Amino acid sequence: MSPLTPGELDLLVPTHRLDMHGEPCPYPAVATLEALPQLAPGDVLEVISDCAQSVNTIPHDARNHGYEYLGMRQDGPTLRYYIRVPAQPRP
Repeated sequence: MSPLTPGELDLLVPTHRLDMHGEPCPYPAVATLEALPQLAPGDVLEVISDCAQSVNTIPHDARNHGYEYLGMRQDGPTLRYYIRVPAQPRP
């Protein structure tokens, strides 16, 4: 699945939020991968981070673990990632 457009992200309502403000990499990516298996199929996790390196880890790690990376929004140094747990079981 391709990331959502900015307009689609504006309409997205996350079911869970993980605030990793102030945490250096790799902790935002590690915490994301720890949180996702606890969610139900269809749930959307919003990960908030100000670690610039997370743009290289969170989307990549989410996809590699079978989750749907929906996109990222940036507001100054704050990055918000949106990841959906797929309805189908992960391989």
